[in-house]
Amino acid sequence: MALRLEDKKALVEEVNAVAGSSVTAVAAEYRGLTVAEMTELRKQARNAGVYMRVVKNTLARRAVEGTEFECMQDTLKGPILLAFAKEDPGAAARVIKDFAKGHDALQAVSLSAGGQLMPGSDLNKLADLPTFDQARAMLLGVFMAPMNQLVRTLAEPPAMLARTLSARGEQDAA
Repeated sequence: MALRLEDKKALVEEVNAVAGSSVTAVAAEYRGLTVAEMTELRKQARNAGVYMRVVKNTLARRAVEGTEFECMQDTLKGPILLAFAKEDPGAAARVIKDFAKGHDALQAVSLSAGGQLMPGSDLNKLADLPTFDQARAMLLGVFMAPMNQLVRTLAEPPAMLARTLSARGEQDAA
């Protein structure tokens, strides 16, 4: 079914607004996926907080104009879907990567993060980025390591004295 001009404008505005507030984007070719598989992919994307939309190439190129994903325009060819991650930089890539494991028809074409274009083969690099909670835990671990070392260092002399006195007491008893 062909879209009317008003519908096309609304679609471009919607995708442009999402692209403007997103941190990463993935363009993937979905040729060969069934309707049920696409529905499952959309469900997984929704659960992960990823905006996913099948967009005609011309409309997709117009939608990313003026955003940091403008660098993707030349790669938008063939039947593609766009996935935008709004908060977690690796979310869209993880959804595409996980779904592509069981469905060879889904292939990442290009990725963009921070205005840099990356080939679809770099999907794993983006998907392997830690989530926000994982990154926070790693940072907390880095902050706590010196304090833990200080506590262990300060606790060692009394513990060593206790072990020495215990060994001396066992030696006198024998």
